[in-house]
Amino acid sequence: MKLISWNVNGLRACEGKGFSDTFRELDADFFCLQETKMQAGQLDLAFEGYESYWNYADKKGYSGTAIFTKHHPLNVTYGIGIDEHDHEGRVITLEMEDFYLVTCYTPNSQDGLKRLDYRMTWENDFRAYLKGLDAKKPVILCGDLNVAHQEIDLKNPKTNRMNAGFTDQEREQFSTLLASGFTDSFRYKYPEQVTYSWWSYRFQARQKNAGWRIDYFVISDRLRERMDDARIHTQILGSDHCPVELTLK
Repeated sequence: MKLISWNVNGLRACEGKGFSDTFRELDADFFCLQETKMQAGQLDLAFEGYESYWNYADKKGYSGTAIFTKHHPLNVTYGIGIDEHDHEGRVITLEMEDFYLVTCYTPNSQDGLKRLDYRMTWENDFRAYLKGLDAKKPVILCGDLNVAHQEIDLKNPKTNRMNAGFTDQEREQFSTLLASGFTDSFRYKYPEQVTYSWWSYRFQARQKNAGWRIDYFVISDRLRERMDDARIHTQILGSDHCPVELTLK
């Protein structure tokens, strides 16, 4: 079973850079998107053999998530059931026969850490949501989680410490999530590998590979034995992020 997650940073823009071709080439069972930046009806995008589910932000041109799936879910939910968090289109959950698939676009703490306090509230509530699912069946969480967990996960850790995405608080929250029964699939498979999934559009960051690994597949610990591989498709263009992949036996 192959799963792909990609922050497309505007699906309409990404479609103009070859999204549909990439989608078909990757041929995933589940293809999860973050930061679609769309409202319903703005882009007619459908693929044969796939159902699609969309969560749009109230604010136009902002946030948003989607999942394309070859497998019909038992149930689909949008958001995490807390009104404070559920107006930005950040979460979709598919309940499948033997797991939950959750795609998430985690709130950015923003310049000057203006949204860090909100981010901490989000982290606590979202972790509680995931643990509630995990109590019923295993969870596969994917998406742009807007945190580089360890120094190995970004090019310049010392100069970025306490910047959004690499604050002590955000990193601790990710550690807390992992400690509560979850595994960072890529780091579990490749503990020493330096590979990034996001590069700023400024300063020729991608050409210099001055990036961050902030896009993840996080799985319930008991799914580790089913894990075949975790990949980061750094060669695929179309966004400032690249797709990440998980394959399960």
